Amino acid sequence: MKEPSFSIGVEEEYLLVDKSSRKLASSPPPELFQACESALEGRVSPEFLRCQIEVGTPVCKTLTEVRAELSYFRKTITREASQFNLAPIAASTHPFAEWTDQPHTNKERYNEIARTMQVVAKRMLICGMHVHVGIEDEELRIELFNQLSYFLPHLLALSTSSPFWRGRRTGLKSYRLSVFNELPRTGLPPRFESNYEYRHTVDILTNAGVIEDATKIWWDLRPSDRFPTLEMRVTDVCPRLDDAIAIAALYRCLCRMLFRLRRANQSWRRYSRFLLSENRWQAQRHGTAVRLIDFGRNETVPFIDLIDEMIELVWPDAEYFGCETDLMHIREIATRGTSADSQLALAGEISEDSQLPQETLDRMVDHLIAETQAGLT
Repeated sequence: MKEPSFSIGVEEEYLLVDKSSRKLASSPPPELFQACESALEGRVSPEFLRCQIEVGTPVCKTLTEVRAELSYFRKTITREASQFNLAPIAASTHPFAEWTDQPHTNKERYNEIARTMQVVAKRMLICGMHVHVGIEDEELRIELFNQLSYFLPHLLALSTSSPFWRGRRTGLKSYRLSVFNELPRTGLPPRFESNYEYRHTVDILTNAGVIEDATKIWWDLRPSDRFPTLEMRVTDVCPRLDDAIAIAALYRCLCRMLFRLRRANQSWRRYSRFLLSENRWQAQRHGTAVRLIDFGRNETVPFIDLIDEMIELVWPDAEYFGCETDLMHIREIATRGTSADSQLALAGEISEDSQLPQETLDRMVDHLIAETQAGLT
């Protein structure tokens, strides 16, 4: 069996904040986006809300290339935004923003989403990170797609950065996912027996006029409708660049590990969507402090133990890609926690539904600005 390219590309979404008020920049000057677009040569685009900005790497062969691209994006947007006293934060929610204050981008695609989805879309004051891995064979892509759902809760737990909403502690490490789940065609993907069955399912929706194309399917993992890739979409965006690279490395290694199994006429164990959804919820709720269910043992296992097992499982693939250091960073995240944990530490002891003091929320935004800019080369 011909080995896929396993090329990799990463998309990140950022929120723009005013450095004085720490509020979201609900109407950033058009000159800012024009400057970013000119500097980044088409690798940046507006998002649904005007306070958001999205970047995407070109097709990369190595994680070193991905790191260089994302580092350049963050540095460039930081530099251009600073001219307007603004700054990007790579977090999936703003600690205290009100979604009712955020206008959406005046673009036909986004206007249509706003008309169709109404208040559900207008609440989408959230950002994510998407990772594409190149798998050119369509049937193989669907085979790996079916098996990768097992690992989505693990990837989510490593990325959580959205514990607050409208100035309140949500009790979740990734509140972003709860907001996103209000959209249709989200969550864990179903299983398909073949690429034909997948395409036929999409065709039913498009022929009925329910969706324009498969880009309106927003599962946690999907075959890309634009590229020959599997697009992982479950993760929050990470303020720390090292964390983002490590998660991308793990996802890529998991893709190749499953290909190695397929090449040996084996496959990953199959579990029901219902059981996988429970692990997804536990990861969303607890982040790296989670005890996920080991379905083979029928018991919950500390996340750090599962990460050690996963690193051992994909180590040959990390060696193949030369990303051993990036993969080992996964263990550091699992040990010290994610951005959600550092935000909660800044908040201190608070009840889950109490409004945080404004000075605490401001300090949290400053922390996210600093983390987004830290370690850039």
